[in-house]
Amino acid sequence: MNKNVGNNLKILRKAKNMSQEQVADHLKISQSAYARMERGESTSWATHFDRICQVFEITPEELVKKETAGESYGSLVNNNQRTEQLMLSFYQEILKKYELQIEDLKTIVNHLKEGLNKKGFTTK
Repeated sequence: MNKNVGNNLKILRKAKNMSQEQVADHLKISQSAYARMERGESTSWATHFDRICQVFEITPEELVKKETAGESYGSLVNNNQRTEQLMLSFYQEILKKYELQIEDLKTIVNHLKEGLNKKGFTTK
């Protein structure tokens, strides 16, 4: 059980882009004590059960369930990829709008130049 929870802790921590020290600070324990939890060498995770679930935003069942951390990590990765894809699409739409506006402005400038040329003004 300790090894399973330790593995889950490690995967969840990495999925949150946190260091062992950062998690330890949240739990108000030393980094070395937290490292022992991740290695499955300590049962002290049970003492910090609720706080661990809060830090990683998981249910208690997810902490002790086998394969939970892997699923959570996969879910986080998939969510991040979806977010990146949505942001990319959003920015591509913005770029298209600006490109269209630039083309419209070029057309307007050309028409203005033509009008000035007809009136006898020279343009560069």
